[in-house]
Amino acid sequence: MRIGAHETEIVGAWILQDGRVSNDAACSRIEALIQTELVFIAKDWSGWEALYLDNNDGRYWERTFPHGELQAGGPPALRIIDFNDAVQKYGLPVT
Repeated sequence: MRIGAHETEIVGAWILQDGRVSNDAACSRIEALIQTELVFIAKDWSGWEALYLDNNDGRYWERTFPHGELQAGGPPALRIIDFNDAVQKYGLPVT
């Protein structure tokens, strides 16, 4: 279930079916990637956004909740984040 080299963003959505809200496949994939493939690095000052490293290719990924107006921030998204932006936002040491 690795992230493909061509992928730069995975955006989840909620599905309303039979009066119930559930996660789509992208939400489930994001959760699985966080649990099995990505290494947690840091959280932002709010505690809602998080930085992860993909050890397979060295890319940094940021998990956000782009629909903050929804309950629990809405469905998650994973996006590539530039190392310099990660340093600035998450206070990573520059080596």
